[in-house]
Amino acid sequence: MLVPVSRTLFTALLQNHKVLYQISRGMRLVQFQTPHLKGPHLGLEEKDGGGVIDLNAFDPSLPKTMREFLEQGETTLSVAKRALESKQPVLKRSEVTFLAPITQPDKVVCVGMNYVDHCKEQNVPVPTEPIIFSKFSSSIVGPYDDVVLPPESKEVDWEVELAFVIGKKGKHIKATDAMAHVAGFTVAHDVSARDWQMRRNGKQWLLGKTFDTFCPLGPALVTKDCVADPHNLKICCRVNGEVVQSSSTNQMVFKTEDLIAWVSQKEMKSSVRLKDWEPSSTGWCDTIILGTCKLCFLTSLC
Repeated sequence: MLVPVSRTLFTALLQNHKVLYQISRGMRLVQFQTPHLKGPHLGLEEKDGGGVIDLNAFDPSLPKTMREFLEQGETTLSVAKRALESKQPVLKRSEVTFLAPITQPDKVVCVGMNYVDHCKEQNVPVPTEPIIFSKFSSSIVGPYDDVVLPPESKEVDWEVELAFVIGKKGKHIKATDAMAHVAGFTVAHDVSARDWQMRRNGKQWLLGKTFDTFCPLGPALVTKDCVADPHNLKICCRVNGEVVQSSSTNQMVFKTEDLIAWVSQKEMKSSVRLKDWEPSSTGWCDTIILGTCKLCFLTSLC
């Protein structure tokens, strides 16, 4: 999709009609705005690709941000469940602009080289312990927002990822207890400036990963009861219709529970986001150009 502006940018689309969720088994929580409701507002997708239930209209006492919503735990989740059953009030999808399902998290924790097939593709050893890095929360944008190519970089490319969101804080969490701290899952797009990641800043990854708009998320935070097995999901990225990345979360070196146990050596507050980075066929040798259209999705979440 050509973007008619002079700036160098590309459009990162994470199209939820490609993500197979069953709303009857859980909830698809979203943050949104409309021309008359400046965001963020909290909502629920009725179903995959359906209308949006305005949670703040259903119960004006609910917080308007996902972070505050998750911090209140079962109290707010029970209200959302009642709203889902009521089916009112509903906004047409065409009326809604989706924001990232969660913004301004306490941390954005990322895991590098965490897929066996990606390690083989890059001809590097499979890690024996998680490789942790981070992104600035300011890099987070919505699922359909434009991603701006920074003039400082000539090598910007893609990586579709599974992200999970922490809803309950903790420290020194055991792997066997880890899923009790997970609120849900979403689709993440790890945009990277490879020249900055690999050849600048002493080869520290941070600056190459954290330019503005380099972390599209969403559209929905899918509650964990909707995800039958987070370690058996197809994960795919298409650029201008061509499949450029395809793998499965069954290739993860360190599973969700193990990553939470590892990272929680430092306190994990509500809304920490962990990303299971780098399935195979990431765009290490390709460069995004003006007008590129990208589609990132995960399937078989239910």
